[in-house]
Amino acid sequence: MPITPATAANSSSSGTADAILLELVDEDGVTIGTAEKLAAHQPPGQLHRAFSVFLFDERGRLLLQQRALGKYHSPGVWSNTCCGHPYPGESPFAAAARRTFEELGVSPSLLAEAGTVRYNHPDPASGLVEQEYNHLFVGLVQAAPRPDPAEVAETVFVSPAELAERHARDTFSAWFMTVLDAARPAVRELTGPSAGW
Repeated sequence: MPITPATAANSSSSGTADAILLELVDEDGVTIGTAEKLAAHQPPGQLHRAFSVFLFDERGRLLLQQRALGKYHSPGVWSNTCCGHPYPGESPFAAAARRTFEELGVSPSLLAEAGTVRYNHPDPASGLVEQEYNHLFVGLVQAAPRPDPAEVAETVFVSPAELAERHARDTFSAWFMTVLDAARPAVRELTGPSAGW
């Protein structure tokens, strides 16, 4: 993991699991404090900073991940390439690149900002709430994913038609369509009209 002031302050040298802190934000995305990760997701949820990544291959197919069954939040559901939360003081861009590598074992060959979206999505299965100010990123991936099994159960590249079929058949994260729809203008710019996004 790259060492930055934010990652150094949030990693444990003793190997013990420290509490993970998230940045709380106001409706304009301005940092107003911190909260422990699980506490921020307890109903009704505290608005916090998050990110979502959409990576595409050279054919314009989107890399999806199935979240590992051991995750406490939305286990086993399909979702976008990578999503998560910056550490307090860590830029969303740095966090997106860091977590993509940690979860999938790949570094994007291109990663670009694609706007923000604010949403409130309760997760009926876990009872947790995604109250997020989400920074969106789109990019390209050229290496084959090497997922961390503790984070990711499976990956697949899909075309828009294949995504529609899978979305009708499988369970996806509560936030997936919200973040995809918000990122679509940047996705279309990245992949071109022939990809069909």
